[in-house]
Amino acid sequence: MSERVWRDSRNRTLEEFVRPSVAVDTAVLSLDPEAGLVVLQVRRPTGRGWALPGTFLHEGETLADAVDRSLRDKANIRGLHPRQLHVFDRPGRDDRGWVLSVAHLQVVRPDRLASRFPDTTRLMPAAAPGQLIFDHPEIIKFAVEDLRARYRGTPDPDGLLGEEFTLRELRLAHEAVAGELLMRDAFRRTMEPQLDATGRTVVQARGRPAEVFRRTKARAPRR
Repeated sequence: MSERVWRDSRNRTLEEFVRPSVAVDTAVLSLDPEAGLVVLQVRRPTGRGWALPGTFLHEGETLADAVDRSLRDKANIRGLHPRQLHVFDRPGRDDRGWVLSVAHLQVVRPDRLASRFPDTTRLMPAAAPGQLIFDHPEIIKFAVEDLRARYRGTPDPDGLLGEEFTLRELRLAHEAVAGELLMRDAFRRTMEPQLDATGRTVVQARGRPAEVFRRTKARAPRR
């Protein structure tokens, strides 16, 4: 007995519909002491220019597997677990044809990018990412806006600073994400109730010793 072929109300099968290609592109964001919030970019293996690490979805492959493959093969980055961010489907967004991109976002400490290819990757300021292909600047902008919303009232939810930090270090990280200076007193009032004091202090560049904090257990960053 042959398998029944699905048909729509006009008697068309799935094979009769024009289908787009599906790609994944990942905005990997991190902090740089000089440049602030930065985004990982890869040199295109064919053609000119730079891009977010990405690839086309292979037959039978999950989106997560495609993202992992693109980061591994194009940037030599392993062990990340980016989350889905948004589907970019504007007609004409890709000059190679009808391509939908499922954009992903990952926020990491700088040390997680130490293994990246030195000659074919770069870290660029997220606010000034340079010339990129297709709508990748739009993907970066969307990723940064999403990140800023997450950081607006929560202490470093993606763990850019590690487990322990001073309030000054926390504020500087949040300022890098926000792209602007934050009022110190207001920042302290918002963040301190969500932090636990470690009982330790550290001597920083100037001033009196600074108290060291960690996030409350309920505020621990995602892994």
